[in-house]
Amino acid sequence: MAYALFTDIGSTFTKVTCADLEGCRIVGRAMSPTTIFTDVNIGFNKALALLEEQCGKHEYDFMLACSSAAGGLKMVACGLVPDLTSEAARLASLSAGAKVLKAYAYKMTESEQQELEELKPDIVMLSGGTDGGNSETMLHNAQVLADCPIPFPVIIAGNKSAAGQAAKIIEASGKETVICPNVMPEFGKLNIEPAREAVRRVFLERIVDAKGLHALAERVDGDIIPTPAAVLDAITLLSRGTRNEAGIGSLMAFDIGGATTDVYSVTDGCPVYPGAVLKGLPHPSAKRSVEGDLGMRWNARTIVSLLGDELFCDLAGVTEKELHDTLDVFDQTPDILPQNEAMERIDVQLAKQAAKNACERHAGSLEVVFTPIGERYMQSGKDLSDVKWLIGTGGPVITSKDPAAILSEAGYSDQEPLSLRPRHAKCLLDHKYILSAMGLLSQRLPDVALKIMKNELTEL
Repeated sequence: MAYALFTDIGSTFTKVTCADLEGCRIVGRAMSPTTIFTDVNIGFNKALALLEEQCGKHEYDFMLACSSAAGGLKMVACGLVPDLTSEAARLASLSAGAKVLKAYAYKMTESEQQELEELKPDIVMLSGGTDGGNSETMLHNAQVLADCPIPFPVIIAGNKSAAGQAAKIIEASGKETVICPNVMPEFGKLNIEPAREAVRRVFLERIVDAKGLHALAERVDGDIIPTPAAVLDAITLLSRGTRNEAGIGSLMAFDIGGATTDVYSVTDGCPVYPGAVLKGLPHPSAKRSVEGDLGMRWNARTIVSLLGDELFCDLAGVTEKELHDTLDVFDQTPDILPQNEAMERIDVQLAKQAAKNACERHAGSLEVVFTPIGERYMQSGKDLSDVKWLIGTGGPVITSKDPAAILSEAGYSDQEPLSLRPRHAKCLLDHKYILSAMGLLSQRLPDVALKIMKNELTEL
């Protein structure tokens, strides 16, 4: 029999998964707290030992890994116009598996340069102008990036007429640059795939070692890639299928983690509401967003603040003392699992609010506008109302006694009728946490990865 091992090093837990490649099934999975402050190999070895206790030792045909440890890949995007080139750079960064700390537009100011120094991004993406269009802003921002003392590499994905000069300005400061095709070569037209691949290459060359993963990288086959990029690959494969195996159609997925909540969608997102007109850039059919303020542990207090202590406690069925005591525990031990009924109730409510808010931000929305010919609707973002499947993953969803209640928060709500979230989607649960593993496998055996997902995802 042929087996493969997949490792996902998260900000809170390290997960290992063993797959039977011939039987197209998951043999076992295990997890252990990520030892981010010491050596990630310690957590990996503990998780692997637990896996071997569960399903025995195997000879693996290959071992692959992805990581979002230490906050994952942190990026800053710069562009010309907020709703156009700046947004295009942000979308390209997100699709590459990055957490976008900030997206700047127009000419960067002195205060923004100081903010950039404080953010300390791993990579900066510089865009601006369509090909043959405005060059002045991109060259100004290139000088700002050159003057910044943080030694980040810069991916230049803007006006091709200014890209070479921008690279010379930045390289004169000692920083590395990578030039790739413009993320918006023509007005309103996206071309983010080359920039996405450039981000991945820089991540492999620079960031893996910076995160202390070099030793683990030598133990696995292939490259360590950002976990969100692996998940996006998996859900894109699941949606679209292969030449030999049909996909399941349009879908939306969310992954609630300890530090962030990531949301993914695969559908064209064109307006389906009668008379709606798209405003701004058309978002990519395979899209990812990340909400850095909606993590179940590192940002639990932020999630609570969205409702307020009193309402949160009412919905969770706990006292304010139980809430505050639990949040104190989360601050001290972010890898802790619920230890009592009150903590379990709080965890469920945190997950519901993370799912609701993250999916609402990811989905498009309608805005009522008044014109000389009457009332019209303007759509911003993707219309996900007709999406067929809604997939939930992440520890809080998988371990919940009522995952359907959490997934339901991600769908359409009568309280937010202008939010274009799924209306009638069927729910799937990634109960074995396999999406990142299948994204890794999709790079080698896409038909096998697709069959495993079909076999292992559970309909609720």
